[in-house]
Formats: sequence, C-alpha cells, structure tokens
Amino acid sequence: MTITTILLILLSLVIAVGLSFFQYYYKAKNKSKLNLFLAFLRFSSIFGLLLLLINPIITRNTLETVKTPLALVVDNSSSISYLNADKTALKIYKELTSNKVLQEKFDIQSYQFDNEFQQSEKFDFKGTQSNLDAIAKDLKNINKNIIFPTVIITDGNQTSGNDYVYAFDSNNKVFPIVLGDTIKQLDLKINQLNINKYAFYKNKFPVEVFLQYSGDKNIVADFSISQGNSILSKQNISFSASKKTAVVNVLLPAEKVGSQIFKATITSKEKEKNTYNNTKNFAVEVMDQKTNIALISAINHPDISALKRAIESNAQRKVTVVNPKTINLLQDYGILIYYQPTSEFKSLFEMNKSAEINTFIITGTHADFSFLNQQQHNLQFKMSGQKEEYLATFNSQFNLFAIDDIGFENFPPLQNPFGTVTANGNVSVLLASKIRNIETNSPLLAFAENQGKRTAFLLGENLWKWRLQSHVDNQSFDKFDVFIDKTIQFLASNNSKKALVVNHESFYNSGEAIEITAQYFNKNYEFDEKARLTISVINTKNKQTKNYDLLKSNNSYKVNLDGLTAGNYDFIVKELNSKTSYSSHFEILDFDIEKQFINPDLEKLNQLANLTQGKTYFPGQMNQLVKSLLEDESYKTIQKNNVTRSPLIDWVWLLVLIAGLLSTEWFVRKYNGLL
Repeated sequence: MTITTILLILLSLVIAVGLSFFQYYYKAKNKSKLNLFLAFLRFSSIFGLLLLLINPIITRNTLETVKTPLALVVDNSSSISYLNADKTALKIYKELTSNKVLQEKFDIQSYQFDNEFQQSEKFDFKGTQSNLDAIAKDLKNINKNIIFPTVIITDGNQTSGNDYVYAFDSNNKVFPIVLGDTIKQLDLKINQLNINKYAFYKNKFPVEVFLQYSGDKNIVADFSISQGNSILSKQNISFSASKKTAVVNVLLPAEKVGSQIFKATITSKEKEKNTYNNTKNFAVEVMDQKTNIALISAINHPDISALKRAIESNAQRKVTVVNPKTINLLQDYGILIYYQPTSEFKSLFEMNKSAEINTFIITGTHADFSFLNQQQHNLQFKMSGQKEEYLATFNSQFNLFAIDDIGFENFPPLQNPFGTVTANGNVSVLLASKIRNIETNSPLLAFAENQGKRTAFLLGENLWKWRLQSHVDNQSFDKFDVFIDKTIQFLASNNSKKALVVNHESFYNSGEAIEITAQYFNKNYEFDEKARLTISVINTKNKQTKNYDLLKSNNSYKVNLDGLTAGNYDFIVKELNSKTSYSSHFEILDFDIEKQFINPDLEKLNQLANLTQGKTYFPGQMNQLVKSLLEDESYKTIQKNNVTRSPLIDWVWLLVLIAGLLSTEWFVRKYNGLL
C-alpha cells in the first residue's frame, strides 16, 4: 500500500470512532453496555463503508512449487501383445508411477500412443498403428519452453508417421525402455509390396515385392503369387548371412474386370516364430477402358510436364503431348487440353464443334484472348498487355464435385495478362482470383457445362509451381495430383447430374482409415446442407449390419468406418428426407501391419537415445533408470512466488458484513425502544 492509502485508512478510523462516540456517548444520557455495543456496530459499519470508498489494493504472496514434467509414454499398439510384452509394459508403468522418490522430484505425466497420442493411465494394447513421431510433436506443444525427460516404453517398431529418430528435441533427453526379445530369430518377411491400384483388362501389370530375411543360415525360400487356387507366379529365392534382402519383379495378367484379390507368399523348410508376415494380400481394380488425353501446345513450358505427370498418376489416364499443327483425328482422345491457345488452334476448335469433346483451356502470357472470345462464350476476356500475378481463393460453396482445399491460398501466384474476366451463363467457380490482398471478382479456375459439353478454364500459367509447393507442404505430390485428377474426371464424364454422389474405394487394408464421402444436391443442383444421410454396412459373410450417420464437413458429408474386420461388405447410403439411395460394395483385405515384427527395433531406439543424450534401458534395469533421473541436476524443482493483487471492493463478503452490522444495529435499537 502507498503512504496516501495508509493515511486515508487512519483518517477513516478517526472519523468512524468520532461519529460512533458522538452518537452513542457524547449525546447519550445513560452510558450503559448497550451503548458500547451499539457504538461498536456503528464504528464497524462506518469504517467498512469508508474502506470501500478508499478501495485499497490487497497484495498476497503465495509460494508455488513447480516440478519438472516427466513424460511417461506407453506403446499401446497390438505389436506389444504379439511380442508377449504387454504384462511387462504394465509392470514397468506401475513401478515407475508408484515410485515415491520420482513423485517428489517430478510431475509424472502419463500418456499412450498407437495411431494417435493421448493422455491415459489405462492400456489395452489393441492399437492398429504405431506413430512414434506423434509423441515428439505433441510433447513439444504440451511442455513448451521446458527442459524435461521422456521415458518411452516401446518396441520401437514404427508403422506410420515420419521417422521418429530425428523428430525429438535434442535438448530433452529420451530414455527408451525396450520391450520384446532382442535375440534375433530366423524370419522371412514380405517387407513391402508396390503395385498400381488400377490395371487394364487383357494387359499385364507390374508387381514389385521387397523380401527380407533375418538369420545366419543359408536358405532357399519359395516365393509365389496366387489368386484363389491358381498360382500365377512362383520362384526360388536364396538368402544367407550376407544376403538378407531381395527384390522380386513380376508381371501379372489382368484377366477379369473388377476388383481382383491376390496373395503373395514366401515360405521355407525352416521353422519360424512368426509366419503371419510371410503372406500379404493385395488388390487391383481391373478397368476395361482408358482415357486418352491430348495436351495441345505450340510452346514449351514446365507446366506441360507437370500436368502430364499429375494426370498420369492415375493409371486410367494417358496423356499425349502434341502440337496444334500435327493433330489430325480428335476422335482418338476423350479430353482436349488447350495450353495457351492462339490462332494456330483455330482448326482444332472448328473440328471440335462437331466432335464435341470436353476441353480444358489453360491461358497465360502467350494466349490470344481475342481468339478465345471468338471461339467460346462461357468467359469474356478484356485483357491488356501488362502481366499480372494472381493468387487463388478457394470457394467452399463449389458443388460440381467433391474437392477439399489443399492449401490453394498458400500456393504461388499464377501469371496472366491484367484485365477483367466476365462469366456468362452456367459457370461454376472453384478458385477466384485476387491480386495481392485485393479480390478481383474474376475466376481463376472455373467449370462450364452447356448442352452436355463440359469445359474447364485455368486462367494463368506456372501451374508447375503449385505442384512443387504442394510437395513442400505435404512431402508428397498426392494432394495436388488428386486435385488435377478430379478436374479430369469431371471432364471425362458426360453423365447427367445425380442428386446423391458417393465417393469410396473398392478395397482397403485392415487398419487403414476407411472414409466414405457423399454429396446430396437439391432440385436446383445446389449442395443441400440440411440433408440427412445414413449408411448401412452389411458383412456379406455373417450378414451383420452396422448403421452410421454421415457428418457434414465443408461441402460434403463424411463417415469413418474404422473398426471393421477384414471381409467383403455391401453398403447403402440413404438420404432420409427424399428416400434417395446409393448402393455399392468394398472389401477390407486381411493385413495387420502390427503382426509383421518379431523383434524390437533396438538400433533405432539406441539412435534416438544417443541423439538426445539419453540412454536405452531394458525391463530389468528400472533401478538404474530411476537413479539416473534422480541424480540428473538438469531437472530441479522450482519455487515460484505468485503475487496476487485484488481491490477491496471485490470482497463481496465485506459488503455482506456491513449490511449485517447495520441490520443488527437497527434490530437492537428497535428491540430496546431506542427508535
């Protein structure tokens, strides 16, 4: 408190005493004990009121003890059960969390991880994935700007996420506790299998298989690929102490249309502890047609290569790059891409008036916009000779087909001449353009449909920079390639608009996220945000049915069907208000990635411990781990002095006390006939 506040409080004390004395002693005829009591009540209430008027700030100091966090993370994936280490993991967890000395020094934080990282004190070891990378990311957010140790009870086998070895902060020590038998067992394993999702009827498709051997003996293994009871390929593979891996490339025939299931198997005469990883099922969707696309350009540009790669990431597409002067038969193609068209394209536009092939027009600084105004009427261009850079703005209300925002607004600008673009008729805008932060009210990517013919417009060059930026953001081209594929899919189909559109895969691996998306449109073909969509999933073998609601996202409805076992499933999506429905099927392949391991990954865990200045421990070394943590001077308990300042007027109970004192004074005076 300041000196002024103290002087005011003393003055209030004098005033309260003076007024009480004047009323109950100076003016009183009888100076009884009752007068003394009433004077005390009056003094207390006056002094309390004056204190409220002065409103002094009350300061309180409290000491808070802050312990260093100790993150105790348990691997909850099913691989721990397969390695018969679940009971060991629980024993270690209980031993560490119940240690009184550790509790005194550390704030023990209990977590679990499988496909996700979360706080938990109970573990069932049924997780379908092991994402150790999530531990590093989430602990950094939870314990910001703090030096703390992390104890991970795990086998070190990772099945999802980025490499965890380099994900942890090197300033925070990590102490892995290794679960499972580290003695190497003889094991043959199908480590990885690379295939395309799609193949074409009566063609052959490639399969690449990576085989791995753990052991010291010289053995000969039998590798085969079968479909049903038929063996399609078989060969012998030799392994030894010096040759522990092999790559097998096979061409398989696509003899049937539809989803085809295959099984890869590797066996030997030697006895193995784990035979589950000797087989792996895979599926291929055999198509009976392919979309041929002509990418027509009179100039060389990096966009052409980027477009070709993105489109052909879908095996159903084949892109042919041609010059407008050399193309003759348009009927050979299902889609025409005009890249920066000029008057050289005139004959193509004229031929396409009768062929009526869907087109994708991409403009740029070399395009002839006067020529485009003559050849099409969906967009009207008034362009200058000045170059401009246009950024993208995603339209979440776009409803021609389901598409997610892949970060368009963070992509580099596209280059196009400066000017105005006016949409005429039935044009849907997916991406609008802006110059820096100024909206232009003009499209950047738009789609039009007139009398069954579809056209797409991308108004700007340097699309290759978008694909590169997408790879930088996601460490993969997949999101960008899917965006281009959906654009091509729209142009490849002339089907009439459907009220209910459902997107799903023909097959999934067990343990993967099984997501089905749907869109429902009203009579004006506008996305209906009030639709009520449900899905019934029926196991074709045991006829068990499960029902789910589809939840609304930005411009679609989604459902996650995780938890379904391997097998064939039929499903029906229904819109309850209109009774519209869509039915199809999918298959979940029997593949449990957590069953692929027979040993912990000791090498990676040692690497992680060394990079963070920690140490790897085994289940029988808990005393050494506890001793190391307790003796580490980096982790000290800190005492904080918390200063709390509160004004007296915030004390509600003081107001209640003053009211009580005044009420008591009135009641006593009334009772004794002094009123």
